[in-house]
Amino acid sequence: MSYEKVAQAKDSLIIGAKQVLKSMKNGEVLEVVVAENAERRITDKVLKAANDNGVKIVFVESMKKLGEACGIDVGAAAVAIRK
Repeated sequence: MSYEKVAQAKDSLIIGAKQVLKSMKNGEVLEVVVAENAERRITDKVLKAANDNGVKIVFVESMKKLGEACGIDVGAAAVAIRK
């Protein structure tokens, strides 16, 4: 379900954990989508920042499918949808 939501929001996506973290600090994020099979050392930072900033978190199974939904050729650990 969330893959479709990501695919529909292509114009307002922030792709990649580092960019997501930076955007959350700036208050630009409405929702975060995190791949369950991503490395915990990466996703833990995103999850903590999302919790600290009151941002909704949605989990999906696969980094590969999340990357495809974003329109990129590699997997994505975390993606954010802009406000």
